[in-house]
Amino acid sequence: MKKVLVLGGSRYFGRGVVERLRDAGLDVTVLNRGSTPAPTGVAHLIADRDDEAGLAAALGSRSFDVVLDQVCYTPVQAAIARRVLRTKRYVMTSTIEVYDRVRTDVPMTESLVPASPVDFGLPWHDEDFLEQNYGEGKRQAEAVFAAGDVPFASVRVAHVLGGGDFTGRLRHYVERVDAGDTVDIHANPRPSTFIHEREIADFLAWATTEDFTGAVNAGSHGALTAVDLAAAIAIEPRFRVVERDASPFSFDRYAVLDTSRATDLGFSFSTTTDWLREAVENVRKAA
Repeated sequence: MKKVLVLGGSRYFGRGVVERLRDAGLDVTVLNRGSTPAPTGVAHLIADRDDEAGLAAALGSRSFDVVLDQVCYTPVQAAIARRVLRTKRYVMTSTIEVYDRVRTDVPMTESLVPASPVDFGLPWHDEDFLEQNYGEGKRQAEAVFAAGDVPFASVRVAHVLGGGDFTGRLRHYVERVDAGDTVDIHANPRPSTFIHEREIADFLAWATTEDFTGAVNAGSHGALTAVDLAAAIAIEPRFRVVERDASPFSFDRYAVLDTSRATDLGFSFSTTTDWLREAVENVRKAA
C-alpha cells in the first residue's frame, strides 16, 4: 500500500484531497499544527513545519512514497522539508501567482516561469512581507525542491472558488451584488483561470498518485473576468471603474493558464459554466 504524507490538508479543498486519497486505499498521514483533527481513518502527526527539530522529532524514522505539500510558501520552508522528510516523490501545491510577472495575451505555459534565484536572507517569516511577495515565495520554494535529488512536481493551481473558500473573495462579489452595491473593476478587466474546490481536490489527489515531474497548471476551461463573476450572481450587476483597490479577481493583465500539459498527462478538466452558479449558491448558503 502506497504511503502518503500530506502537509496541511486540514481545511478547504485540502481536506477533500486527504479524504480522496484515503478512499482510494492509500496509507495517508496528515501533519499539521493540530488545530484541526484529521479525517477518520487517517494518521495524524502534530508539528510546526517551521520548527525543524520539532518536525524531525514528530516524523521519527517514518518514510513515505509521496509527500503532498499543501502549505509551503517560502524557500526556507522548502529547505527544511528537503532536509527532514524522507520520500520517493514530492508534490507541492503551488499557485497561478507564480506567473504574476508574466505579460502576455496568450494562455501561459509552465515554461514561462524560469528557475528563480533563491534568497534565504529575505524576511520570509514576516507575514506582511510574505503576503506582498506570495508569488515570489512560491517561485523560490519550487526552485529549492527542483534542485534536490527527489523527483518533484509542482501543481500551479488556478483561483479556487466554492462555498468553503475562507479567503472571502467570491463572497465579496456575492454580498456586494446581492445588496445592489457596485463591484470595483479596472477599466479593462482581463480574464483569468479558475477552478472549483471539488475539482482541485480531484486533481491534487490524482497528481499525488501519478509519477510525472515538473510544473503543471491546473484550472477549469473557460476563463472568467470580474464582469463574468458578477454576471453569474445577478442579471444586471453594477460596476465602478477604479484605478486602484479593485475588487478581488479584477485583473489588469491577462492571466489565463494553458492546461494542455495536464490534459496530455491524462486529466480532463471541467468548464467553469458547469459549476460557477453552484459555487455562488454555496457561498450564499454559507453566509
